[in-house]
Amino acid sequence: MAETATLAEWLAYLETLHPKTISLGLERVAQVRQRLQLLADFPLMVVGGTNGKGSVCAMLEAMLHAAGYRVGCYTSPHLLNYNERVRISKQQASDAELCDAFAAIEVARQQDSVIPLTYFEFGTLAAMQLFRSHKVEVAILEVGLGGRLDAVNVFDSDCAVVTSVDIDHTDYLGDTREQIGFEKAGIFRSGKVAICADLQVPQSLREYALSINSQLWCIGREFGYASQQGQWDYRSIMGSRNSMPIPALRGAFQLNNASAALAALDALKSILPVSMAAVRRGLVEVQLAGRFQLVPGRPELVLDVAHNPHAARSLAKNLASMPPCPHTYAVFAMLSDKDRAAVATALDANIDSWLLAGIDAPRGATALDLAEVLRAAGVKGAIKTYLTVADALRYAYEAAGENDRIVVFGSFYTVAEAMVAVPVKFS
Repeated sequence: MAETATLAEWLAYLETLHPKTISLGLERVAQVRQRLQLLADFPLMVVGGTNGKGSVCAMLEAMLHAAGYRVGCYTSPHLLNYNERVRISKQQASDAELCDAFAAIEVARQQDSVIPLTYFEFGTLAAMQLFRSHKVEVAILEVGLGGRLDAVNVFDSDCAVVTSVDIDHTDYLGDTREQIGFEKAGIFRSGKVAICADLQVPQSLREYALSINSQLWCIGREFGYASQQGQWDYRSIMGSRNSMPIPALRGAFQLNNASAALAALDALKSILPVSMAAVRRGLVEVQLAGRFQLVPGRPELVLDVAHNPHAARSLAKNLASMPPCPHTYAVFAMLSDKDRAAVATALDANIDSWLLAGIDAPRGATALDLAEVLRAAGVKGAIKTYLTVADALRYAYEAAGENDRIVVFGSFYTVAEAMVAVPVKFS
C-alpha cells in the first residue's frame, strides 16, 4: 500500500488478503505477532461470550477510565466507522493512527515470507500495536468469534470473562452449548481468574478451566448481585460494593454484565485498584450504541443489534418491561446464516407489524427470503417487505402514531442503516 493510502483504501485492501472472511486459527496471526515482537506490557482483559461481551467491555472501559487509567479498548464489529473498534482513553483512534498501525502490520506480514491474514486478524494486531505505542495502562480486548481460535487469543490475558454461552455461529463453534462452551473457555489461562456470568455454566467450560488450573469464578457462586429499588448490591469472594446506581445501559441482563465487569476488577484489584467513586461514575456514564438503545422522540425508537435467539429473548423481555403501547412496528433484517426463525419466534408476542428489509452484504438475507422464513415460523403479526432498512423505517414513521413504538433489530448492519437513515436523531 502507498504511504498516502487513506483509511478507506486500507480497509478495502484488508478484505483482499485472505480468501475467507473468517478463518479460525492462531498460527498465522502468532507468526506476525512474533515478527513484531508484539507483547502486552500492560494488564490485559479478554472478554468473550455469545451475548453481552460488548456491554462488559464498555463497563470495564468506563470504570477504569473513571479511575484515571489510560485504557485501550478493542471491540467489534463497528456500526458506522471502523475507528469505533479502537479506543484509547475513550477516544476513537484517528484515521492517521490506524493507517500507521496497518502499515506496521503490513511490513511484518510481508517480511521473509508473506503470511495471509483476515480483516479481523489484521485489525487485532493493529489495535495492540496502537495500545503499545500509546503506552496504555490496561487493555480490554473483545473476542470476535468463539475464543479458543480467535485472533484475540494470541495474547495472554491476566483475566478472562465469558459473559454467556448460547447457540450461535454453529458452523464454526458446534451446535450444542457444551461444544460452544469449550470454544469460549479457550480464552482462560493457567493460574489466572476465569469468570463466567452464565447462570447455567456448561460442564465443558468447568472442565477446561480445571484442566488448565484456572481460578474459575461463576455468577451465583463466587460473585453475584442483589437488585433493589433503583440500585443494586454486588458481592464476591473478594468483598462487596453496595448501593450502586443501575447501569446506564438498559436491559434485563445488564446487572449480570455489570457483575461480571466488577468481578474482573476484583480479580486484578492488586494491580488495578478502582475506587467506589470510579465504579459509580463508570456505571452512570457508560454508553454503547445499539444495545437496547432508546432514541427520544415520538414515536419511540428502539435500536438493538440482537441477532441470535439468546439476544432476541433478552430483547423480548426488555420490550415486555416497557409501558404498553398501541402498536409496535419491527424493522427487521438479518444475515442468512443466522437462525432467523428462532429470533422472530422469540419476539413474535411483542410485535404487531413486521417490516422486513434486505441487507446489502455478502451474507445478507433478502426481504422476500426473510418473509418466507417468518411465514413458515407462523408469526402472528402482519408482514410487509422493503428493499432496504431505510425504506422500512420510512414506512414505520409514516404509519406509526406518536404513542406507538418502532423496534429496529436483527444485526449490526440493520442498526447501522437505521442510524444513517435518521441521522438527525443521533446528532
